[in-house]
Amino acid sequence: MFIAGLVLFTVSAICGLAGLLALGRNLTPFPKPSATTRFVRRGIYALIRHPLYTAVFCAALGWSFVWQSWPASFISLVMGIFLDAKARHEERWLREQFPDYTGYEQRVRRFIPWIY
Repeated sequence: MFIAGLVLFTVSAICGLAGLLALGRNLTPFPKPSATTRFVRRGIYALIRHPLYTAVFCAALGWSFVWQSWPASFISLVMGIFLDAKARHEERWLREQFPDYTGYEQRVRRFIPWIY
């Protein structure tokens, strides 16, 4: 479990840093894109649509694995469900603002490359 937790921490760091670098000035704490937001499809966004959410989830699950905490694992899974719902809501706004977002959704998975 400890090793799996460390792997998840590593995945979290990679996804988080790559997402931050790819977003650059488009980074905002709000899920609704602003009028000046650009549609980013480069870097890690070519592999997954929500690398920052993936980073948060992997860090939480990694923490629960490192400490072998069932309550923390449960909370991580609940957080994953919340992040999935948040991503779906955000994607509605993105489809409205960027007409080619629908094609992007069909090509690129939400959280895990080629899987989900």
